[in-house]
Amino acid sequence: MTATLREARHATAPMRRSPVDDVSATAVVRAQLGDIAALDAILRSVQDAVYDHIAYIMRDADAAKDVLQTVLLTVCRRLIQLQDPRLLRAWVFRIATRAAVRAGRRARRHEASIPDEVPDLTTNDREPVVDDELATLLRQLVDNLPPACGVAVRLRYLEELSLAEVADALDVPVGTVKSRIAYGIELLRRRVSPVSSR
Repeated sequence: MTATLREARHATAPMRRSPVDDVSATAVVRAQLGDIAALDAILRSVQDAVYDHIAYIMRDADAAKDVLQTVLLTVCRRLIQLQDPRLLRAWVFRIATRAAVRAGRRARRHEASIPDEVPDLTTNDREPVVDDELATLLRQLVDNLPPACGVAVRLRYLEELSLAEVADALDVPVGTVKSRIAYGIELLRRRVSPVSSR
């Protein structure tokens, strides 16, 4: 594939939808009760963010499209099982993460690893607010992180999930999320330090 993942994504990207945060708990309940318009609004609101998340994990834009379809179908089928409508984002990202990892394992037959001991550099549970320019730079840097810590950093700082939501989405303990984020931040610092000292 000659084009970068980002170029491939924008070349074939679906139309931009409203942010995931625009989905209200009321819309989720309506969709659970059979309201097709509410379900469509939910799917449209999560589609782009979930695609980006899957594409990052898989590092393959075409495969990510297939997995996205699987994820959206799973959301349709299992939405009735979501007990707390306010947790829609974390729940959808959890489904997407699992689907992408399964597809990636089938395609690659190996997993990324991270060190066992990493200092906890994260302190506040809900502090990230990232402007557009910084988010673009961060996305570029995060794309080069190992998948295990890159996914945690993306969910935390780009999708702005809380540590508990990231842990739920990845189906790992909060401590593991913290260590993955800390490791990712440390790698980012190492990569940015030579650039900023010039």
